[in-house]
Amino acid sequence: MLLRRGFATTAGDLLLPFPADLPAPLAARLAERLSHYAFRLFLRGALRAGPVFAPHEATRYLDREQALRLADELVELRLAVREGDGRYRLLHPVRSFGGTLEWYVARELGGRYGFDVAVNRKFHAPGVGGDLDVVAAAEGKLIYAELKSSPPKHLSSEEVRAFLDRVHALRPDVALFVMDTALRLGDRVVPMLEAALRARRPDAPSARRVERELWALGPHLYAVNARPDLIANLAQAIAEGLRMLAPAIA
Repeated sequence: MLLRRGFATTAGDLLLPFPADLPAPLAARLAERLSHYAFRLFLRGALRAGPVFAPHEATRYLDREQALRLADELVELRLAVREGDGRYRLLHPVRSFGGTLEWYVARELGGRYGFDVAVNRKFHAPGVGGDLDVVAAAEGKLIYAELKSSPPKHLSSEEVRAFLDRVHALRPDVALFVMDTALRLGDRVVPMLEAALRARRPDAPSARRVERELWALGPHLYAVNARPDLIANLAQAIAEGLRMLAPAIA
């Protein structure tokens, strides 16, 4: 579908804190743990603090007992080993959580919803560039999801504009701006998207809250956060987008 739109994308480096050929049972266990926001938050902090870290250093949002339990889970999942001083060492250290988030979302869209999925594709559209984090195809429709693992306060207007540039060039059937955060999007993220859209098209519609933190910025573009469930929110946004593409019957 990317080729049919005239784009010869290439594979980017998917930086993961585990081997790409992770055994299927272990991959399934890891995906189940990644379905929990607290685990994703802890792993993101461990990657940032690593390769050697103390559990309580990984995040300030969990108490010491919770952090220790999650560090032990990293050992069980073969992502880390225990050091002799109460610290832990990552076995495959990377600095960014972004690749792990892409891996998890792609796995769930493929396994749970039957999409054909590609991740981390280098986008070589003239004057655009950047990466397509996750692209998914089903029912003859192309879905493009931009994933952000940092808190909303770190989101820049340049990142938002670059996302919209890719959407404009790619013309997916449904585009998703996904923030892996439990924080509200209406305070900062949605206004940034609205401003960037109106800079491109002054008559762009105002954002519409569909439910909780699922926002529609038109019939083909949606923003979601991770509360209460990242994948469920993604699926709801996709369903909303696909329904909007269908003709009205009654």
